[in-house]
Amino acid sequence: MTEKNDSLTEEEKKYLLQLARRSIVYYLKNRELLEVEEEEIQNPKLKQMQGAFVTLKVNGQLRGCIGYPLPYKPLYQTIIETAVAAASEDYRFPPLTEEELEDLVIEISVLTLPRKVKGPEEVVVGRHGVIVSKGFHRGLLLPQVPLEYGWDQETYLNHACLKAGLPADEWKRGVTLEVFEAQVFSEEEFRD
Repeated sequence: MTEKNDSLTEEEKKYLLQLARRSIVYYLKNRELLEVEEEEIQNPKLKQMQGAFVTLKVNGQLRGCIGYPLPYKPLYQTIIETAVAAASEDYRFPPLTEEELEDLVIEISVLTLPRKVKGPEEVVVGRHGVIVSKGFHRGLLLPQVPLEYGWDQETYLNHACLKAGLPADEWKRGVTLEVFEAQVFSEEEFRD
């Protein structure tokens, strides 16, 4: 999805959401990753190296969110691994249980490559995800986050700094700022 014309189709979105759910269910039952042979993936777009995040919500509350900001695995493999990681390794939450599956809603964000920007004035709330880094500190927020919380640009950048383990206003003193875009889709879109 480095260009707009690489957007996923409705069928591709459905497949990735189903793959994420299958991966989580399989992991909860077997405590291992679902294996999908590359030959099973007919769609070349799903084999492209792509960064992505999987966000889990139970009863509307965040329950896990993990992803790969950079494209170093095929998209289908990234979804398998990040779905399981979001369900079992997000340090902010206990591991997901089978009892929660019924109320689970999965959201996927497929990312463009991050690019450095000269300053905060280039960050567009609602369009850009941000990566803030300084020294060993690094924090990432997906583009839908400020919209969900009603944040303005300053609040958004403050939270990105906090996520990086920096003081909230560190972006005013100089950090490396990168932006990316995401195609965001959720199981809620495909429910009857």
